[in-house]
Amino acid sequence: MKRKNDHGFPDRNAIVAFIKANPGKVGTREIAREFGLKNADRVELKRMLRDLADDGIIKKKRHKVSEPDSLPPTLLADITGRDSDGELIASPAEWDEVERGEPPKILIEMPRRPKPGAAAGVGDRALLRIERSDETEGPAWRGRIIKVIDKAKSRILGVFRSLPEGGGRLVPVDKKFADRELNIAKTETQGAEDGDLVSVDIVRSRGFGLASGRVKEKLGSVKSEKAISLIAIYAHDIPLQFSPAAEREAEAAEPANLKGREDWRDVPLVTIDPPDAKDHDDAVHAEADPDPNNKGGFIVNVAIADVSFYVRPSTALDRDAIDRGNSVYFPDRVVPMLPERISNNLCSLVPGEPRGALAVRMVIGPDGRKRSHSFHRILMRSAAKLHYAQAQAAIDGRPDDTTGPLLDPILKPLYAAYACVRRARDERDPLNLDLPERKILLKSDGTVDRVVVPERLDAHRLIEEFMILANVAAAEMLEKKSLPLIYRVHDEPTLEKVHALQEFLETLDVPFAKSGPLRPTLFNRVLAQLEGHDYYPLVSEVVLRAQAQAEYSAENYGHFGLNLRRYAHFTSPIRRYADLVVHRALVRALGLGEGALPDSETPETLSEVAAHISVTERRAMKAERETVDRLIAHHLADRIGATFQGRVSGVTRAGLFVKLDDTGADGLIPIRSLGTEYFNYDEGRHALVGSRSGAMHQLGDVVDVRLVEAAPIAGALRFELLSAGESAPRGRRDFRPQRKSAKAQPGRSPEKKRKPEKQKTSGKGKKGKGAKGKGKNKAWKR
Repeated sequence: MKRKNDHGFPDRNAIVAFIKANPGKVGTREIAREFGLKNADRVELKRMLRDLADDGIIKKKRHKVSEPDSLPPTLLADITGRDSDGELIASPAEWDEVERGEPPKILIEMPRRPKPGAAAGVGDRALLRIERSDETEGPAWRGRIIKVIDKAKSRILGVFRSLPEGGGRLVPVDKKFADRELNIAKTETQGAEDGDLVSVDIVRSRGFGLASGRVKEKLGSVKSEKAISLIAIYAHDIPLQFSPAAEREAEAAEPANLKGREDWRDVPLVTIDPPDAKDHDDAVHAEADPDPNNKGGFIVNVAIADVSFYVRPSTALDRDAIDRGNSVYFPDRVVPMLPERISNNLCSLVPGEPRGALAVRMVIGPDGRKRSHSFHRILMRSAAKLHYAQAQAAIDGRPDDTTGPLLDPILKPLYAAYACVRRARDERDPLNLDLPERKILLKSDGTVDRVVVPERLDAHRLIEEFMILANVAAAEMLEKKSLPLIYRVHDEPTLEKVHALQEFLETLDVPFAKSGPLRPTLFNRVLAQLEGHDYYPLVSEVVLRAQAQAEYSAENYGHFGLNLRRYAHFTSPIRRYADLVVHRALVRALGLGEGALPDSETPETLSEVAAHISVTERRAMKAERETVDRLIAHHLADRIGATFQGRVSGVTRAGLFVKLDDTGADGLIPIRSLGTEYFNYDEGRHALVGSRSGAMHQLGDVVDVRLVEAAPIAGALRFELLSAGESAPRGRRDFRPQRKSAKAQPGRSPEKKRKPEKQKTSGKGKKGKGAKGKGKNKAWKR
């Protein structure tokens, strides 16, 4: 029976029970239908849901609500062990223990006859269908295996250390296996020498003592920078070789022709990319709209390489592409999603060559808003290949031999259209965290030359805005045609993070008044009033860390960072599988010919694809970041004792993480090395505070440090602090986090007063083990 209060409205307990019974599926519409609520009741229902969210009883995610600790219906999980009955137990593969505590356990329900690809064991990674358990004991969740993604590792990557008597030991590179050295017999070394990076098969495990291994492959000396990216590739199981079947399909592919295509070869589309770009999959063109009803408006064309024509569903190329999920970019190499014949040849929009493309024609009004759009399967011919600085220099009055003839007919209309589009962009006011991104430049021998911060130009912003417009158009078209698609979604920050940010800003006397719906404008207002202030880098870091992480999803809940209601990735099918799915869906929706999304693809099957490629994207980001860390640590290894200036980029109970100004390298200053007093960790202020002096080291502080240790294999640096801490304000010497009440932390009871955490000040500092939590979350970006 549906319980209602005296006014005939369902009570809170009934609504919460309904949400618990339908995890991941409930929104305002479903609740109203369940309890027979009329339109007039919607306002009261929304108020009640808002109160429940503020109290931490439920979690709101745009138009959906759920329990605070609920899991999505489809989840990638690691099988970690067995229970006392021998049943498999799993945990989510992606879980932030710092913010969310211990990961939940999931009981795996195995059918008597598992389907092919669904038989699993301990150590495997699998895609699960999840639901809450009805049992009063044991794990709160149960799951069924959809597909086993990765089998337990039987091969380990590490550094070979030779022994005097012959043979040697393997020191694993992966920190998870740091305590699992392997014994390599003299007959199993395959000629490996001391210091070689090797791949080893585990041939025998013992209950006691070292396991044995056999060298499978020698990858070169770890003293060579060229081996550094291989560490990340092997450590994260990034596929390096394509299957023979995929290579054969790529070599057999024929170039696209006019069959089933519109002829756009006379449209002067141009590509604008970084100077070292390996592939060119997007081209742009703009002109003033001749329609008298759109005076001051523009027509913008965005053409994207037609990858769906070459990579058909269920082929070997398709299987390899979805396995990789995306291309991975390292300073010295690219691990592509597709073979070179496809990515660098048939689908690269090189000048003067006919290429198949999927294009969107967008009509822009004088206010910068998109009025209409249409999609076309075309044959095009790029008019020029430009890089960002080259295009910008031409507009700024410094054209070269290539851009001179293009300036008036092509570049000026592009920039005029961008100026128009920017009006709508500024009015939309997306999250304005335009943080610098460092780029490592290598010498010809593969060693680090220098680290630069490329200047952000209007040429970058022009391409970015046109790509965003094209991505929105793709999502709108597929929704209009009622076809399933994979969205690029970005949730708004959690209430807990917003409260934490608000409390932090209060310590700086920076107002942060939240009223009404959460919007990017709220954060932009804070950043704008601090621009040019000493606090700006600090506040930018904290605002960034408050944001959620973008992901792929078959369910749309909008893109908070871009402030868009619907958004899909359409513009890079060479390097992202999500874009390829969107291309196939457009081909199917508009009847554009071969390579369409199969009828068998449903929101349920695409949700599985979305979960997988979200994981491969995070895998790529982590591998790229670790490689940069290792390269810079290798670069600085011969500068022990040198002094540098940097900024505190992270504060933890272990110490301070510092990012160096000149290289962007991150390293740890262990808390033990800070001084002769105890330092308390102040989470609210992102600071370590001296218990006697009140000296404070805070996120964003500019500091001088000395390099004490560099560990290239781990990508870790350890520093010694040379700068003194700032004095604490009077009356706040202990700097404990200031909590107003239990309401400031939804769902939590008031905490008991705790003793400050103390750290020993004697003894040597521990080795830096990598900057845990230091990496920037660029998830709000497109």
